[in-house]
Amino acid sequence: MGIAGAEECRRVELEELRRISERAYMLASRRKDSDEFHGRRVSSNSSSDSDEEPGDELVCVTSGVSLLGLAVVNQLLQCGFSVRILLDNPEDKEKVREMRSEAGGVRIKDCKVSTLSANLMECDSLANAFDGCRGVFHTSSFLDPSGLTGYSKAMAEVEKKVSENVMEACARTSSVRYCVFTSSLLACIWRDGTRAELSAVVDHDSWSDRSLCVDKKLWCALGKLKAEKAAWRIAKERDLRLVTICSGLVIAPDLGIRNSTATIAYLKGAQEMYEQGLLATVSVRKLAEAHVNVYEAMRENEAHGRYICFDQIIKTQAEAEALAREICVPLTKICQSQEASTSTSSQFQLSNKRLFNLTSSSAPPTHCYSLNAFP
Repeated sequence: MGIAGAEECRRVELEELRRISERAYMLASRRKDSDEFHGRRVSSNSSSDSDEEPGDELVCVTSGVSLLGLAVVNQLLQCGFSVRILLDNPEDKEKVREMRSEAGGVRIKDCKVSTLSANLMECDSLANAFDGCRGVFHTSSFLDPSGLTGYSKAMAEVEKKVSENVMEACARTSSVRYCVFTSSLLACIWRDGTRAELSAVVDHDSWSDRSLCVDKKLWCALGKLKAEKAAWRIAKERDLRLVTICSGLVIAPDLGIRNSTATIAYLKGAQEMYEQGLLATVSVRKLAEAHVNVYEAMRENEAHGRYICFDQIIKTQAEAEALAREICVPLTKICQSQEASTSTSSQFQLSNKRLFNLTSSSAPPTHCYSLNAFP
């Protein structure tokens, strides 16, 4: 990304932060006049969820100034939660400082958003950051901007280590009861298709094959797989309530500017994903909504385990061409432009039936849609 691109990316992110801060301030101002809201404080000693409203809850979002993090923060604020944004690098601190100075007098500390710095590589630092929070949304991911694909083999170990730290910190923090963990569809789809016993349906029970990821040098898929596996191991060992959301390629306005490195990392192996009917996308807004809906379902003991989240499967060359334009990559990153056929002969079927059933049980299905195989 050149200088112009970096400056434009910074402008877009600052505008998004400013908008979220102003929204949070308006929410807080309206609630200050309410007898029910006045005087409430978050307490890490609360022992009951039965009479608790979202406005009582403080939740933490890691990488809360990232593309997905901002969307999750915004959705949480709209649902009445108080949000602590975890800042884990100097650039994030600078973004927040600029937002505070340019937001027309609206400051983060004046509303329902707060910020706190923490080192994702230190469990104690994370535990301190999570103190007082009822839930944690771990949206952090790790990229290597200098790498050809945006994700190196070493980053897979970093992502696994941070996952372990986050889960251990959640388990150590008495106030934390729930964790929503952002994983990836990449942790589900890379399987050995030559195995006769392999199901043609890829759903919440599907896991990528570690050796296959290594053989194909799919480091981003390997990192997501290791991180999610580590999260589940610690959650079971420490009796922590965990849900993971395995999302398709995240799509958003200005994605080519705002999230180019992450997009390139996801697209390693995209031609094979496309040919097998496994290249799926999800809008960042719908993914954020899914995170918050799943969290609220966890509070009612209605959500557990893994959920696959997507809202489109790229099946035709026309759809591939449209995606390439939207995310500003060459078509050959997605499929062979000279192919004669207009659609793929899908070897597998993606199913987000489990998330669809969860979200449609209490509201219209605005998040993800099941395939025709699951009406």
